[in-house]
Amino acid sequence: MGLKEDFDKAAEEAKTLPDSTSNADKLILYGLFKQANVGDCNTSKPGVFDQKGRAKWDAWDKLKGKDKDTAMEEYIM
Repeated sequence: MGLKEDFDKAAEEAKTLPDSTSNADKLILYGLFKQANVGDCNTSKPGVFDQKGRAKWDAWDKLKGKDKDTAMEEYIM
């Protein structure tokens, strides 16, 4: 399989992560997924009352500049 196929498979498997998966690990996966699919963060930071949205935005924004293939490779690992 190629990188995209491996990434898509890993993304499907991530939908069934065990409940014991930490929020920190979930945020890492979220950021890598967004970077791999969209590229650099292109949205405004959510407001102060949206803590979950802000955490997800931060996880994605800190990957700014990482190329999509590298994000896919790191997601798969």
